[in-house]
Amino acid sequence: MRSTKFSRRDLLKASSALAVGAAGGTVFADPLRAAPPPADAITPALIEAAKKEGKVVFYTAMDLAFAERLGKSFGEKFPGIAARVERSGAERVFTRIDQEYKSNVHAVDVVNTADQAHVILWKRNGWLAQYLPEEVVKNYDKKYYDPEGFELVTRVLVSPFGINTNLVKKEDAPKSFADLLDPKWSGKMVKGHPAYSGTIMNATFQIARDLGWSFFEKLAKQNVLQVQSATDTPKKIALGERAIMIDGAGYLVIRGKEEGQPVDVIYPEEGTPLATSPSCLMKAAPNPNAGRLFHNWMHGREAQQILIDYARQYSPHGQAVEKPGVRKLSEIKLMKEDPEGVEKSADEVKRRYAEIFKV
Repeated sequence: MRSTKFSRRDLLKASSALAVGAAGGTVFADPLRAAPPPADAITPALIEAAKKEGKVVFYTAMDLAFAERLGKSFGEKFPGIAARVERSGAERVFTRIDQEYKSNVHAVDVVNTADQAHVILWKRNGWLAQYLPEEVVKNYDKKYYDPEGFELVTRVLVSPFGINTNLVKKEDAPKSFADLLDPKWSGKMVKGHPAYSGTIMNATFQIARDLGWSFFEKLAKQNVLQVQSATDTPKKIALGERAIMIDGAGYLVIRGKEEGQPVDVIYPEEGTPLATSPSCLMKAAPNPNAGRLFHNWMHGREAQQILIDYARQYSPHGQAVEKPGVRKLSEIKLMKEDPEGVEKSADEVKRRYAEIFKV
């Protein structure tokens, strides 16, 4: 069967035709003006209703090991409710949901993406349910959640450099994007692809915006290994297949270092790309109560502490405790996230990137 690929421009054109939500209800003409929902706690009634459904389906761009750990912890916390985790790159998750909804398939309850731009379209299409966990309202900075409850930031991702310390000493490693253009690094670097990963899409967009596409034109002459996911680049340096990771999941490098792998992170002088990773409850969720329970629990302190302790990611929860040995988010010079900019230019980013790197 021939596969169909959708550009974001295609999806935006299609959104005007989806005036009625998949669940059959009326969609707000402007979801951003919807009345805020009440803050909900996890109650015995919600747990019992979720148990009757028996499962929650979770599409996510999290690395598989962490996503499965999260699902297992949820099942242990709430026996009788299984979390079915389906992991892929954020751009693939985005396309999958669009294809399913256009085919009137409503299989997912809760979705997590590494690209805030996806939420803009899902809101516009009326595909998201409003839901605000009580813990979020009490313990999250307002910049980390939509007050109307359409999306909550689950984790904060940074995309630094990474190095294999057996192949390059930290003092000799590149400290800036400009350093990556030194001929001595030719054939020694790896980079993720913006057409697959939301983290990489945001990183590529921010680097091109701040440094110009001319930077990538020069970088392309450095024989850079191209991989798909933000989780692939740390693996390549850990295995010694490349010495330097240009972008990717910094938290996996931190985890690897703690486990004894010869890897380390470097935060580039020009700024480190940033991507906040939101989760949403789908309006047409087949297991709405289990979805609410999972969405609520995932953003509570217990699950957010797992995110810090196991996944080594940054949490938006004000009561979660950071582990020592990791640079605080406030201590990292960060590039500015721009979801609206990504939404408008994602197709162009993919096109120009593929053209420059011949991939």
